[in-house]
Amino acid sequence: MENKFDIIIIGSGAGGGTIAYKLAPTGKRILILERGDYIPKERENWDARKVFTDGRYRTKEVWYDKDDQPFSPFTHYAVGGNTKMFGAALFRLRESDFQEVKHFGGISPAWPIQYQDLEPYYTEAERLYSAHGQRGVDPTEPYATMQYPFPPLKHEPSMQELYDSIRSLGYRPFPLPIGVRLGENGKTGSSPVRLSNFDGFPDPTEAKADAQVVTLREALRMPNVKLLTGAHVDKLITDKSGKRIAAVHVSRDGEKLQFESDIVILAAGAVNSAAILLRSANHQHPNGLANRSDQVGRNYMLHQNGCVISISRKPNDSQFQKSFAIADFYNGDSETPYPIGAIQLMGKNDPDTLMDLTRDYFPGKSFEELSSHSIDWWITAEDLPDPDNRITLRKDGSIKTAYSVNNREAYTRIKAKLFNIIDQLGEKDPLLKDSVRVGYDLGVSGVSHQMGTLKFGNDPEKSVLNVNCRAHDVENLYAVDASFFVSSGAFNPSLTIAANALRIGDHIKSLL
Repeated sequence: MENKFDIIIIGSGAGGGTIAYKLAPTGKRILILERGDYIPKERENWDARKVFTDGRYRTKEVWYDKDDQPFSPFTHYAVGGNTKMFGAALFRLRESDFQEVKHFGGISPAWPIQYQDLEPYYTEAERLYSAHGQRGVDPTEPYATMQYPFPPLKHEPSMQELYDSIRSLGYRPFPLPIGVRLGENGKTGSSPVRLSNFDGFPDPTEAKADAQVVTLREALRMPNVKLLTGAHVDKLITDKSGKRIAAVHVSRDGEKLQFESDIVILAAGAVNSAAILLRSANHQHPNGLANRSDQVGRNYMLHQNGCVISISRKPNDSQFQKSFAIADFYNGDSETPYPIGAIQLMGKNDPDTLMDLTRDYFPGKSFEELSSHSIDWWITAEDLPDPDNRITLRKDGSIKTAYSVNNREAYTRIKAKLFNIIDQLGEKDPLLKDSVRVGYDLGVSGVSHQMGTLKFGNDPEKSVLNVNCRAHDVENLYAVDASFFVSSGAFNPSLTIAANALRIGDHIKSLL
């Protein structure tokens, strides 16, 4: 294989796949390095026990927490990155997320760009990832210059009833913006694909609009674009000046490879992109590549995420219940001016998780009985950037994620808001009254929303990347995963990653 390229992209998920798609038509020689492989289409794709309990597609890598205790990160190395397993909820951040905001736990700082700088790229990303949604329903939604490319997914009957009931209480739920390729006839929202195992599963039907089927496949149609799987990037080597990447060192099947490129784009995920730069320390960059600011690996954010399962006497036969969200408390409410968070429906929990959580409440009940009477909710509150929440390398080269939860009051309140909604629903419908609530809060292993670690900004003494996501200290190095985030907001980061990758793609094209 040739070893000289114009552009090397490290990672193939929402950032790497999207910028590959954007740059492919330039005709420049592009190499995409992906440490994982294609997830095979197989029966196990939709086997909940294989996917969740056994972690068939998760990495077997071990990371370490702030106390140096080992854990298994909930992350996937595959062509398409973590989008192969995501729930395809494609939210825009709100205008306020780009500004300085006061929270219960401190300050969420302003970004060096504003919402309007990303708005056209949000529109482009929604089209690219086949977003189904509806404007004008969410009370906190930012302005948009175009409607969604597809109408919202139709609520299944049980979820339509729930949606209507919540609206009747005075709340303003809105259809979840979902990235899915349904082959609509006349854009009616009807579909020949019946969605079921989706959230957290790989999709052998390729209905889910993940980075592999949406962007990489299109990029690889171009003869100038190559993908190398099983390619672990060991480190980046600079030239003598220390100001440019001269080579990318890769391990693959026990072999050491070296590639050269005019431009290198990091898109390995916020954790691994930081780890690559730390592993690349040299004489000119003794604390890690591009780390003059000592910010590489710092300001690591995960969101405060959790699941609440409400089990009642009311049947819920939905196959795809992930259909709406509630953002009424996103920027606070009548009780507080501080942001609280967001509530979403999520896919049904797997049998082992549900049975484990309900063992003390419903002895003798089967999974089928419980699941057919449950509603599964996902709650998210913002965590704030903290320089002491950081990615470092242990002496053996393994990854350490020092992370302590902050802004916990917001998470406590968004959970209480959901409980109050469930209580109010029980007052309206006797079958929902006195429901049993179980669930779990994601901890340090729940890295699906990993952000920060290479924040962008205008001051090279306080940030790693400039406003165009190029390293301040290395003139041909960019990063387009969620490592550039300055703050986390309280919505899933995938669409913002993709939109920013399109923005940076345009910037790089202007330089070619």
